[in-house]
Amino acid sequence: MMAPLRPAGIAGLGSCLGERVLTNGDLERMVDTTDEWIRERTGILRRHLLAPDKATSDLVLGAATPALEQAGVEPGDLDMIIVGTVTPDHPFPSTACLVQDRLGARRAAAFDLQAACSGFLYGLVVAERFVASGSCRTVLVAGAEALSRITDYQDRKTCVLFGDGAGVAVVREASPGYGILASYLGSDGAGGGLLYQPAGGSRLPASETTVAERLHYVRMNGSEVFKQAVRVMGDAALEALRRAGLRKEDVDLLVPHQANLRIVEAVARRLGMPEDRVMVNLDECGNMSSASVPVALDQAVREGRVGRGDVVLLVAFGAGLTWGSVVLRWEGTGRA
Repeated sequence: MMAPLRPAGIAGLGSCLGERVLTNGDLERMVDTTDEWIRERTGILRRHLLAPDKATSDLVLGAATPALEQAGVEPGDLDMIIVGTVTPDHPFPSTACLVQDRLGARRAAAFDLQAACSGFLYGLVVAERFVASGSCRTVLVAGAEALSRITDYQDRKTCVLFGDGAGVAVVREASPGYGILASYLGSDGAGGGLLYQPAGGSRLPASETTVAERLHYVRMNGSEVFKQAVRVMGDAALEALRRAGLRKEDVDLLVPHQANLRIVEAVARRLGMPEDRVMVNLDECGNMSSASVPVALDQAVREGRVGRGDVVLLVAFGAGLTWGSVVLRWEGTGRA
């Protein structure tokens, strides 16, 4: 007879942003754009960039320290480390293994997960299943990106969007009725060409030609991504709520992927969410891919916008195409 599944939730959160600030004014001096154009089309005012001598693992470590402290656990207590990223330190070994070593988490299994902007939610669901089954007691999940490393600062359509950062959650057993109530993950590989990095993998290994043609940078069909994101994020959010047995009206805070203010506003309208129940920080952080949701959630908690018993809806959409949504009832941090 199978043992019953345990409820699992977030026991600690932390975030870390790149040290340098790149404003719209800075971009005006780099490419043919204006502060007004960027604000109107994206809602972004500034973004944080990683220092030249730092890497994605440094961002994860910066976010992991407060997350572990909040959860009241030590690195040696970790059973698993999952890092969602499209910008690892190296193709291999995994960034998660580098983090495991630097944290001193000797007992932890470690691996990276690649689902682009949906990466943190994919990782969160994987962690929840390991904890729910009893296979793990404590899992560290990170969404972390150094997108400035793959951003073409000659392409005004994309360079205005992206920032660097990391958000970390410590997942542990929750009290009955709390933690993750339901989730929904999906993908559509037919849309992979809408948002991708052409070169650097086995299809187009690095060469003089790929570098000269700037194929190691992000390429995006912005209008198609916009249409897909609005539709899919709304669908994913509603499906996760259905699985949780909840209605739109039950949601206390929506934390969407911070891709573009127009996308966030369109998704919020579809879900009937008033402005005060939607977490938005992309004006200060830009689009940080897999880091967007955990960084925004951490900020919302620190600002007191989430309290015990609140229903929080997380939703993301990204390259792949991938999407995910998680519904959780917030218990609070520090459940060691």
